[in-house]
Amino acid sequence: MPPLDAAPDTGEADLPEGQSRAVADAVREALARRRMSRQALADAARISLSTLEKALSGRRPFTLATTIRLEEALATPLRQAPPRREAAPRPAPEAFGSYTRAAVAFLEGRYLTLRPSFGQEGAIFAYRTEIAWDADRDRLVFREAERIDAPFAQTGTVSVPNQSGHVYLVTEFQGQYRLAMLGRPTIQGEMFGILTTLVSGRGAQLTPAATPLALVPERSVPDGAPYGRIAAGTPCEPEYRRILDRVRDDGFAVFPGCVPAAGS
Repeated sequence: MPPLDAAPDTGEADLPEGQSRAVADAVREALARRRMSRQALADAARISLSTLEKALSGRRPFTLATTIRLEEALATPLRQAPPRREAAPRPAPEAFGSYTRAAVAFLEGRYLTLRPSFGQEGAIFAYRTEIAWDADRDRLVFREAERIDAPFAQTGTVSVPNQSGHVYLVTEFQGQYRLAMLGRPTIQGEMFGILTTLVSGRGAQLTPAATPLALVPERSVPDGAPYGRIAAGTPCEPEYRRILDRVRDDGFAVFPGCVPAAGS
């Protein structure tokens, strides 16, 4: 029986020149490894020796059909998969500032977070805020950790609009919002601003509250700096107080008046 493609491959799709050369190189390597003759390969692939010789010498390109038969005869792939094209990075949704990851990478990291305690007058509440890129949702997200009131730890989205020059940590839960509004980082990476939230009042009452807020990169914080409720007299309290006081003293936020808040 004559080979299936003893007649010319008229009408069959030719491989691109570069890919055809790569297939020829792969066939020659396979023949050398197997110590196999070209005639034996042509017979096994059911193609003519002439077709194989011309393709290997570059006088004609391999066709897709011929390449598939050679792959089956050699039990090895001859065509390299095309290089994967990485999807172009997508910006965050417009509602959060349309930023790209490259533009906000400087915000990613862990921060010591300080605010006045709602539950103990004169104390400072310290916990950790982590900011990272969420590749599935194409935006920065944040989460809180190391809170002594762990059930109230927040997670949410980071908004970085160009116009205001501020960073917003936004929590939305069933229509309820909690918002931290922070100035862009200082040269040391610190962010200062205001937290607006609800605090527990009497019984089941929740009361709106606004309070100074400071985020300090953990790399700038001494090892072992504590989290929790930091009362006066605690060794780290003066330094934490100095950091938190910068919100007002350095004009990062304005507090025309203060309303005392009860609760924890």
